[in-house]
Amino acid sequence: MSQIELQDQDPVFQLKGSMLAITVLELARNNLEALDRQLAAKVAQAPNFFSNTPLVLALDKLPPNEGAIDLPTMMRICRQHGLRTLAIRANRIEDIAAAIAIDLPVLPPSGARERPLDPTEGEVRKKPEIIEKPPEPLIKPTKIITAPVRGGQQIYAQGSDLVVISSVSPGAELLADGNIHVYGPMRGRALAGIKGDTKARIFCQQMVAELVSIAGQYKVSEDLRRDPLWGAGVQVSLSGDVLNITRL
Repeated sequence: MSQIELQDQDPVFQLKGSMLAITVLELARNNLEALDRQLAAKVAQAPNFFSNTPLVLALDKLPPNEGAIDLPTMMRICRQHGLRTLAIRANRIEDIAAAIAIDLPVLPPSGARERPLDPTEGEVRKKPEIIEKPPEPLIKPTKIITAPVRGGQQIYAQGSDLVVISSVSPGAELLADGNIHVYGPMRGRALAGIKGDTKARIFCQQMVAELVSIAGQYKVSEDLRRDPLWGAGVQVSLSGDVLNITRL
């Protein structure tokens, strides 16, 4: 066997899932000159934020009568200010066609609630005095939600487990630094151990989720539906880079 054949037997890559932090630029009007000016002002406020920042251009909130976006020009403006476009989010035919023409990935409109991002957060500021806060307890009380979690809602249990004693609708998102327990149908997204706790678990009475994730490793509904335990009571755990789904 030749040296090349021996090398071909050794895997040279792995496909892995990861939850990446990506900035979304949501365009409200088709005015690229104003976009250029306003981005320049933001860069002046927080130059460290605008440095090779991965970006999704969200065009799905544009009014129907705004006209087609000059997508290459918009991407060039973003790039000049340190924003690197990875994909667009669109629902208008003309915007989707423009993206396909330049081989730019197109994402569907998002149903999740997105919070406004302040680029100046984390910038170094001069403070007159430093007030030391007492250290936070290592273990916080479990966050318990008794009402149904509606689509578009996001609930985060910081430093603790999250317990939902009701249903979770499609489009809703549960996040916890620890474990997640759902005692009703789980139809939304559940992300446990989001700060890297590989021992975190997800417990569901009825697994019909859009996505489950532990410490950044995830499975989406297309994968989950193929599992024989789809719709059953399960627990989700992480072993290495593999999510394991077992019956409760």
